[in-house]
Amino acid sequence: MHEILLYYTYTAIADPEELCRAQRVLCERLGLKGRIIIAPEGINGTVEGLVESTAQYIAETTSEPRFADMSFKRSIGTGSAFAKLFVRARSEIVSAHLGAADVNPAQITGKYLQPEQLREWIRSGKEFYIVDMRNDYEHAVGFFKNSILPSLKHFRDLPSILPRLAHLKNKTVVTVCTGGVRCEKASGFLLTQGFADVYQLHNGIVSYMEKYPAEDFLGKLYVFDGRVTMGFGRPEQNQVVVGRCAQCAEPNEQFVNCAEPSCHAHFICCAACVSAKGEAFCSWRCQLIHKARSMVEWLRLAARHAKVAVK
Repeated sequence: MHEILLYYTYTAIADPEELCRAQRVLCERLGLKGRIIIAPEGINGTVEGLVESTAQYIAETTSEPRFADMSFKRSIGTGSAFAKLFVRARSEIVSAHLGAADVNPAQITGKYLQPEQLREWIRSGKEFYIVDMRNDYEHAVGFFKNSILPSLKHFRDLPSILPRLAHLKNKTVVTVCTGGVRCEKASGFLLTQGFADVYQLHNGIVSYMEKYPAEDFLGKLYVFDGRVTMGFGRPEQNQVVVGRCAQCAEPNEQFVNCAEPSCHAHFICCAACVSAKGEAFCSWRCQLIHKARSMVEWLRLAARHAKVAVK
């Protein structure tokens, strides 16, 4: 049986390259595949392997004092969630690039709100506001009821959504994201911008859905591996489909990439709207550009053949 681990921690790492080498050797020895990012601020990873191997990975990784308290989110794997192992050193474990507004979660971050507490808040009638800090294509397929869904194309666009959240500066705000790593920075960023009462859902949406499947989160959770989306609980508990095909607006949860190379946007498109060539376009503009590109290439090929024929 395969298992997928999702984990992160913000902790000082003096030599990310050295840790990359150690993690690569460990994963290769255990037969794990996945993606691990290591930076001076910490580690952020998701790997898949046999249950025995993931258990050994956790044991060996947490044997280091700096990772002793790291939390691992575990889910059933497919054996093909990742094509290969990717271990890289970066400047950040989450690509925020907030510049002067950047925050260090080790110094400032929102208060942790456990899944049990959030569920209690939802049912108590308490005034608070859930702000989804994921990218727009992620919450297109699933989100908390009544949550605020800012139009984030990339996490680095966080400062641009502040005007939409300004009315919440004196309210209780709960930030949510997939596994919690982005909320560490997002909640801290809101605090630096004058928000008074900021929480973050501890260990992310995945932890809430594992405890309370199909209760307060509508649709499915977008994940960054071969599964693409992830449901929780029994099949009959996951009947709500919030995703919509970008072409016909019918309920759907199938993601594709725009066939226009200059775009390559990730969006929902049903099988009926994918062309006979297996192509899908996020907009009429991309489809027009693609047709024009194909026509130019055809004309160039025809001209080349004509020259050969004349010779």
